[in-house]
Amino acid sequence: MNVAIASQAPAATIARRIRVMVVDDAVVVRGLFARWISAEPDLEMVASLRNAREAVDQVVSADPDVVLLDIEMPDLDGLTALPLLLAKKRDLVVIMASTLTRRNAEISLRAIALGATDYIPKSSTNGETAGSLSFRRELIEKVRQLGLRAKRLRFTRTLGARGARADKGLSEPASRHATASSFRLRPMPAVPPRVLLIGASTGGPQALNALLSKLDGVLERAPVLITQHMPPMFTAILAEHLARLSKRDAHEAVDGEEVNAGTIYIAPGGKHMRVARRDGIAVIVIDDSEPVNFCKPSVDPLFSSAAQVWGSWALGLLLTGMGADGSRGSQALAAAGGTILAQDEASSVVWGMPGQVANLGLCSAVLPLNDIAPKLARIFGGEP
Repeated sequence: MNVAIASQAPAATIARRIRVMVVDDAVVVRGLFARWISAEPDLEMVASLRNAREAVDQVVSADPDVVLLDIEMPDLDGLTALPLLLAKKRDLVVIMASTLTRRNAEISLRAIALGATDYIPKSSTNGETAGSLSFRRELIEKVRQLGLRAKRLRFTRTLGARGARADKGLSEPASRHATASSFRLRPMPAVPPRVLLIGASTGGPQALNALLSKLDGVLERAPVLITQHMPPMFTAILAEHLARLSKRDAHEAVDGEEVNAGTIYIAPGGKHMRVARRDGIAVIVIDDSEPVNFCKPSVDPLFSSAAQVWGSWALGLLLTGMGADGSRGSQALAAAGGTILAQDEASSVVWGMPGQVANLGLCSAVLPLNDIAPKLARIFGGEP
């Protein structure tokens, strides 16, 4: 029997398995996702539906924490259904799932702007999707991490509505966010940095939109190099969007091009972006080597190579994202005299990547997303 979240005890809310609804018109995909989800002890399939109309009708009674929503479906497509689902269930996590085409990449990024939490691109054939261990790992990890965050948000809101504390041992880790005072912080740079490096994953497109629109002063002084965990086609669309938003040259980085102030370089999907110095000039290096930290592009190659090329002139920023990508690169950058900043837990969709560098004591500041741009403007302007 489904029980509305408002009527559950807080302990039951946080302890229950993550409830998942799959919405896809392909029966093979529904069956595949259902088997993967049911094999995880902390996940539970609560509905497997063939169209978005059924999802809108059943989202309240099924009470999912996470919805895997296909984009292209008859009667009601995923993008149209998205706001209807979010209107019916607050804090619902919606992960858009679609085949990897430019059109679907554009729709996925538009869905994020409309409230979807994340996206996951399927292979062009069901056989490729079924046989991809990396796809299965990514899908399960996104469902798990984003589902946990949704449960904690709901748990905290339930406590606030009741005006009471939950059981000790459940309330504290679930509801309390780490603050900057929780970490050992390194000094701010003694001289202004000359290049900004950004690493991001889950929640990154939203964070980059908010950040790049306010970085005009920094872009006048420095190049910006971004590694966002994204597949091919997605990064090209992201670059186009950031160019419109920032009114600057933003593009997928090209192997061998010079790195210049006022330009935003995006690591192309499916490739690593590094930097090197050739004849005294900093240039982009794009390579097709193996994934790092299960990621391609990965933040570590960018940060580690930047430590060698720029040293104390580089500032690395870790935004929201799952996993620990960027930690080793941040260690190399800090050892070379560079500066590290991180987005804080409360404003992150997932506090994996920024949380790792914060807990390692590598950061000079751990800040809410809205405070990062003003801080960067002061640092690049020579203020403490």
